[in-house]
Amino acid sequence: MDYLKVLLCVLFLVQADEKTHKYTENEAVLLWVNKVGPFNNPMETYPYYKSHIAFCNRASELQVAHSEFHYERWEGLGSLLEGNNLVHSGIPIKFKRNQDKQTICTMKLDTKKMDYLIEGIKSRYWFSMYLDELPIWGMVGEMIATETNPDISEPYVYTHKSFSIGYNDNRIIEVNLTSEEPELLKDLANGEVDREIKMTYSVSWVQVDKSFAKRFDRYLDFGFFEHQIHWFSLFNSFMMVIFLVGLVSLILMRTLRQDYERFSDRDLDDINLEGVVDETGWKQVHGDVFRAPQNLPLFAAIIGTGYQLLFSCLIVILASILNRLYHSRGSITTTTIFVFALNSFVAGYISSSTFLEYASLDDPRWKTTLLYTGGLYPFLIMVVMFCLNTLSWMYKASTTISFKIILGVFFIFCVQLVLLVVGTQVGRRTFKKPRIPSQVISFQRPIPLTEWYMQRWFISFVGGTLPFGSIFIEMYFIFTSFWNYKFYYVYGFSLLVLAILVIVTVSVSIVATYFLLNAEDYRWKWSSIMSGGSTSVYVFLYSVFYFYSKTSMTGLFQTSFYFGYMLMFSSALFFFGAAVAYSGTRLFVRAIYENIKSD
Repeated sequence: MDYLKVLLCVLFLVQADEKTHKYTENEAVLLWVNKVGPFNNPMETYPYYKSHIAFCNRASELQVAHSEFHYERWEGLGSLLEGNNLVHSGIPIKFKRNQDKQTICTMKLDTKKMDYLIEGIKSRYWFSMYLDELPIWGMVGEMIATETNPDISEPYVYTHKSFSIGYNDNRIIEVNLTSEEPELLKDLANGEVDREIKMTYSVSWVQVDKSFAKRFDRYLDFGFFEHQIHWFSLFNSFMMVIFLVGLVSLILMRTLRQDYERFSDRDLDDINLEGVVDETGWKQVHGDVFRAPQNLPLFAAIIGTGYQLLFSCLIVILASILNRLYHSRGSITTTTIFVFALNSFVAGYISSSTFLEYASLDDPRWKTTLLYTGGLYPFLIMVVMFCLNTLSWMYKASTTISFKIILGVFFIFCVQLVLLVVGTQVGRRTFKKPRIPSQVISFQRPIPLTEWYMQRWFISFVGGTLPFGSIFIEMYFIFTSFWNYKFYYVYGFSLLVLAILVIVTVSVSIVATYFLLNAEDYRWKWSSIMSGGSTSVYVFLYSVFYFYSKTSMTGLFQTSFYFGYMLMFSSALFFFGAAVAYSGTRLFVRAIYENIKSD
């Protein structure tokens, strides 16, 4: 035993080259254990050695100090936020050296631990490991039908882990884990204090021909993401864009041309003029259409936040396409956080420019705009994450955010505020007020009553149906990858869908605005925001449908995380849609009133 302890201590002091992924023969290969949790609840995970399943600890079995070889590994910010908690397994694995069946440790189960283990097997608990940055998954146990009665199942725990590691030259290409030797779990007999179950492992090395560059391909579900229905949905959305843009162009250009011809006619008599007024209500509000929107600071902050999210989303998608961020654990989350923080400059610049378009440089409300821009979406995230983190702490889950991570996130938030202030000041100093096609009159024109289907709330709510229709198939693939253990890698699809969403949102917002202006309702600014942002309502409703029809999630923990994450996602989509809808509609409104003035 003493010889074995010394051997293990020396073995694990040698650092395997995980950074270069190159090994020499007999070099130590580190196996990291990560987390464990119910299969149907992907966010409900617990640290491998600190969960209520009570996996045995090899370090304690060999009576070796935890710090000697059973150490934790520092993960990046994104990986920690995703709930990863890598700890060394203590299992000695050497490159290209086969190992026969050996004991890992002994699980000592009392009545309480036995009940937890049985309940975990009934809930289909799975565990996660990593070897040379390759993920490994396995089931804790299985409910197996009895031989006498197939309708009755009993809990069995897998006691043996068989590792099959494929290598090519000096690199590890693939890792396979087979759980074997199930052992029946039963209640402890009278007088039995605890039960001991030996956990064993074996390692076999197999040479493979696959290249190192393609070793991650086996984790990508090509049959799911590149299914014919995915390509068909993209083609269908593309055809919708062509049809919608063509329809908008045909209707609006034809209608506006007729309007221009009527207004340029110098021989109009009173009867004809009365008819023109009835048919061209959008011309009657030329003195109010460029009036500043109500609650201008909030309005400008929404536009600025929307552009921040738009640029962040675009950069993350491009980075994922070029660098395959999905290969590295937590890389997408880390990149998203830092890119979003850096784009605070864009948010400050756009929000200040939008504010100054309708206000003077001396207007003190620019400070309120700054506060709204800096806290609108981040405050929502902090509130949701605080609630979820409190729940994680109560459950002692691996998704619990430690105080050190909170300090790190707070530092990033401070950097974000600095960039926001810089962007705001740059926007204020470089802004040049655009020429208004028609001057705003002092007297605010009354808005006539209209039918319910011409009300702003109805047009705005209906405006989100077509944008949602163009992306809901992609939402299914994104939701499935996030909530069903799949690696989302088709970021080219995401880029095209993003472009389609922008075009459809702008087109629908323009049509909605034209209807409102024809009804002599000049409050198009907030209407365009609500029309573009209403897509998020449909996405959230779809997430509710997805939760009850496509998943088997249960429990307060998983339900809270699911709807908390969906709330943050849908809110981001609201700001994004609002910004692009307003920007496109603004260009349209300026164009038609500039043309009417030039006639």
